[in-house]
Amino acid sequence: MDTKEYLQNSKVVKKDGNLQAYDFNKIIIAINKSATRVNYSFTKFELNEIKSIIESILTEYILENDTKEIPIMVMHSTVEKALTKVVPEVANSYKEYRNYKVDFIRMLDKAYTEAQRIQYHGDKENSNSDSTLVSTKRCLTFGIFNKELYKKFFLTKEEIQAIKDGYIYIHDMSSRRDTMNCCIFDIEKVLHNGFEHGNLWYNEPKRISSLAGVIGDIVLSAASQQYGGFTVPSVDEVIAPYAEKTFLDYMDEYFSIVKATGMVDDGSMPETLATLAQYHSMLEEEHTEEFDMGKELLKDTDSKLITLAQNYALKKVTKDLEQLFQELEYKFNSLSSSRGDYPFIAFTLGHGKKEFEQLTSIMCLEVRKNGQGKKGKKRPVLFPKLIFLYDEELHGEGKPLEHVFQASIDCSSKTMYPDYLSLTSEDPDNHVCQMYKKYGKIIHPMGCRAFLSPWYERGGIEPADENDVPIFKGRFNIGVVSLHLPMILAKSHRENKDFYEVLDYYLDMIHNLHRRTYDYLAEKRASINPLAYCEGGFYGGNLKPNDKIEPVLRSSTASFGITALNELQELYNQKSLAQDGSFALEVMDYITKKVKGYTKEDGYLYAIYGTPAENLCGLQVKQFRTQFGIVKNVSDREYVSNSFHCHVSEKISPIQKQDLEYRFWKYFWGGRIQYVKYPIAYNREAIVTLVRRAMRMGLYEGVNLSLSYCNHCGHAQLNMDVCPICGSTDIIKIERMNGYLAYSRVHGDTRLNAAKMAEIKDRVSM
Repeated sequence: MDTKEYLQNSKVVKKDGNLQAYDFNKIIIAINKSATRVNYSFTKFELNEIKSIIESILTEYILENDTKEIPIMVMHSTVEKALTKVVPEVANSYKEYRNYKVDFIRMLDKAYTEAQRIQYHGDKENSNSDSTLVSTKRCLTFGIFNKELYKKFFLTKEEIQAIKDGYIYIHDMSSRRDTMNCCIFDIEKVLHNGFEHGNLWYNEPKRISSLAGVIGDIVLSAASQQYGGFTVPSVDEVIAPYAEKTFLDYMDEYFSIVKATGMVDDGSMPETLATLAQYHSMLEEEHTEEFDMGKELLKDTDSKLITLAQNYALKKVTKDLEQLFQELEYKFNSLSSSRGDYPFIAFTLGHGKKEFEQLTSIMCLEVRKNGQGKKGKKRPVLFPKLIFLYDEELHGEGKPLEHVFQASIDCSSKTMYPDYLSLTSEDPDNHVCQMYKKYGKIIHPMGCRAFLSPWYERGGIEPADENDVPIFKGRFNIGVVSLHLPMILAKSHRENKDFYEVLDYYLDMIHNLHRRTYDYLAEKRASINPLAYCEGGFYGGNLKPNDKIEPVLRSSTASFGITALNELQELYNQKSLAQDGSFALEVMDYITKKVKGYTKEDGYLYAIYGTPAENLCGLQVKQFRTQFGIVKNVSDREYVSNSFHCHVSEKISPIQKQDLEYRFWKYFWGGRIQYVKYPIAYNREAIVTLVRRAMRMGLYEGVNLSLSYCNHCGHAQLNMDVCPICGSTDIIKIERMNGYLAYSRVHGDTRLNAAKMAEIKDRVSM
């Protein structure tokens, strides 16, 4: 009997006692996982050699023990021996992978320690989470364990070491095993003709009064199945058709009232109205002189009736829109998601040209400006983030929608939101403006600052021909991995290596990680987010629940995050971005070419993202100090700068800040925002001037004000710690976290971490 026959007649005894036939294909799957963890790929020759060694050892075991059963531990030991002879590096990885029991004990111990900390002290890593709540504590505890599982079963040893040292940072590790990142959700497509949700059929709403509940259900459910920003694009254009239908219903309602009572809303009864029914009946009879006279009177009557009905309907619709946005604000700021946080929801608006689109935008802005709360103690909410879509031909001085823009300025001057996205700059490197100019397509920001790279309907990454068009609605990111550039520069100095050689190592590491993420997520089923993948929320999202999401995943984007460019420049030549910036620009030019090269290499969309470091701004300082100590203007503060922004303590004007940061704009096409601080009292004209300037430049602009509200008497003013009216120190403060707003103070506490609070304290230009 030869080796093959011995093994065919044998069984592998699993840990649970079950018997399975020997199958080398299962061994291939197991050892490939171990090889992936050390960035190794087997050749056909190596696999054949491994197979030969394994089967020789197993046959010898069967003969020596006169058995047809191979214990699983013998199988593992045999595989280790074969790998050690052929590829020792993978053998070590396989052995570590098999020692999962010890690792699991360690993981559970760490999870327990962290869970205890969260239970009694809370957590301030994410300002959108209220860790005082039981539900949030549970989610944070699960997140700790999920993060450890991700590290254990997805990352290579080199990646884990790079994360531990601080050269790269994988964002949202607790969520990346399950789902995708920021998105532009096509809620209009989900609403159209109704949809299925939670084994129930939702009919498409007919009136505004039922729209808030349905939109709230869609958004809160779909946003809970992802992480990061969730944008409802052009909310004015989504809601306007329902507002128009409601308007017509109210006109019919008015006509019914008049017909029933003969009275208009001021209580009068004009002579023509009193005979309205008579003249209507005459229109159906044969032509007479009396009919002609009645027709003329009816024309006047209908004209007046229509005007009165329109006024009545408009007043009612306006009130309905107000209640709609109030209800959505209540939902989005009080109902946490299944992740334990308040979903980062954003609305884009202001671009709709039709009458009810304009009215919808204005009412959304009006509700935000007026705030929520008790009478005399109202303050703005945080969600949804509002983003104004600015077109110079629509919103410029004297243009048809200037009044909508002015309404947005009124809102920003009181609440900081909306932020403003330019669609019409002439800068050829501004892909948002160029897509709008060429195709009329809007690349809506996904929450804080994330943007998508173009994906063409027929050609994919590149247009198939001159008639191909880009798609943005319904697309998403699959996650961000950020570089810590100052540490990479410091490492190159310590090891006497070329900076770009070391940088390439970490860029390639992120690239490989992204490719594995694409492959991993492609195996997920559409049932993980039915509204997105089955009901049309995502582009191509008309799958069946058990279908793999791979077809929808093709148009997604993966991001390379950048932090601490200012500290990189400081480490290079002891000058800040405001003083120099040339080396930072050189580095970004290099990274841009590398990232675009990755897209050409493997056909996936990659982008560069200006990381809005929240907890990371403090973590990176600690990591740098551990490796390289305290370096002036690099690691001597409690935080590092976000992305390409000038240091917050720079004494520069808003105009200088716009100009300095615009140098980096073209490099961060996957995520960017620019903001300036207004340290003076509410100054509407200053906001108008700076926003219009930013729009001409092609920026995505945020207005910064340090909002403060006395929780005792309701007094509001900028940057207040003690109320000048009643003397209370119970102050609620809202600051710009990065590209979004957060509570820096609430009931004597803060939702922000210590490093971010230190940064806020130092702010001059931001």
